Amino acid sequence: MTLGTILIIILILLLIGALPTWGYSRGFGYFPSGILGVILVIVLILVLMGRV
Repeated sequence: MTLGTILIIILILLLIGALPTWGYSRGFGYFPSGILGVILVIVLILVLMGRV
């Protein structure tokens, strides 16, 4: 596995974990998952371009 693939898997897991489905995290909104989503898109673009 390449570094890019490992980064994408880790970011997908973090994105799933950041969803506000728990009672205490409902006040957070979609802010944490939104930031992780943007980071995931950036890393995915870098992997497809061959930079990572």
